[in-house]
Amino acid sequence: MIKISFILLLLGIILTDNTGQKSNVTLITYDGAITPACSDFIKLGLESAEQNKSECLIIKLNTPGGLLKSTRVIVSDILESKIPIVVYVSPGGAQAASAGVFITMAAHIAAMSPGTNIGAAHPVSMQGERDSIMSEKATNDAAAFIRSISEKRNRNIKWAEDAVRKSLSLSETEALKKNVIDLISPNIEELLKKINERKIETVTGKKILNTVNAKINEVEMTFSLKLLTILSDPNIAYILFMIGLYGLLFEIFNPGVIFPGVIGGICIILAFYSMHTLPINYAGLALIIFAIILFILEIKVVSHGILSIGGVISLIIGSIMLINVESGLEVVKISWEVVALFVILTVLFFAFAITLGIKAQKSKPTTGTQGLLKSFGEAITDLNPDGEVRIHGEIWNAESIEGKIEAKSKVEVVEIQNLKLKVKNKE
Repeated sequence: MIKISFILLLLGIILTDNTGQKSNVTLITYDGAITPACSDFIKLGLESAEQNKSECLIIKLNTPGGLLKSTRVIVSDILESKIPIVVYVSPGGAQAASAGVFITMAAHIAAMSPGTNIGAAHPVSMQGERDSIMSEKATNDAAAFIRSISEKRNRNIKWAEDAVRKSLSLSETEALKKNVIDLISPNIEELLKKINERKIETVTGKKILNTVNAKINEVEMTFSLKLLTILSDPNIAYILFMIGLYGLLFEIFNPGVIFPGVIGGICIILAFYSMHTLPINYAGLALIIFAIILFILEIKVVSHGILSIGGVISLIIGSIMLINVESGLEVVKISWEVVALFVILTVLFFAFAITLGIKAQKSKPTTGTQGLLKSFGEAITDLNPDGEVRIHGEIWNAESIEGKIEAKSKVEVVEIQNLKLKVKNKE
């Protein structure tokens, strides 16, 4: 009897120790466009959650949209995750727009804060209306993608497709009523209470969440991911590319300055790295380079402004076309303000360079033997006809072409032969 009591007591202690173990959840916060940096950050969060044996990964999300390619990578990671994923649109005023709709609806649990919204997932052209066939193709593809996600998570398939085709949006309360999300929570602590004991189906089987009083392990972005996030901004890529071109051009026209060339080279390398992460239209890139060539030619060739006009048009069209409209969703575009600023700066830069070039062509030479022609000086000795003169502080052998010139007389250089000046009296 004593042995049985001892065994029961021991089992009780073991069970108490096991149930007393504090669970944990992993939290990542992302605020920005959906880019390769975002997909890498979510993958980092998943890896951290698996290592910590977290109950779930919570993705605190606020996004205006982003790249379809990156969105597909993120959705695939979520659907194949061994760890339950909770996408939490927060804080108040946040949104899960465009690409964010796909990510939110792919989560095992979709939650929103009060005062947030979800929707407007229609693929939008970033440079005006696209070809109707290509637009319809992109829309149909996105609609099929969102339908498959909604079906997998038992969410509102009809609304999901309408969000793509009709750019519909919902507040958090409307989204809950229409079975787009699972719950509304004002903060993370309340969210953990509401999802506690929920049964989640993952790729490895069913899991019951134990999140009450769970420890929150927040994963921060690494430096490299923060840098990639900055470089994934198309405006930054465009600015780096233009600064790089200016720096290299300045070095070419002013060899030996070094600093502009170094800065230009660094900016060009960073710009190409940035463009590697973005859907770049190489026709647009070629037009920008062609515009710079036209501006350079304007300095060398007298075209009465025709080359400059062509350069401005080419620069504007190239800047607009630079981001490939068929690979992105909304927001991933170059700001009109940035384009306008660099067009104006480019025109001013080359107008200044052209003005200096014209002045240089019209100005009288001031160095070398050519700079001595028509210069004035003073006779050091009598010129009868040979003697010496002082021109620009230098002593030269000289020959008078008008007979004898007395010492200390003012003279003017009229010709140079074999380093000998031919001069006349200054009248």
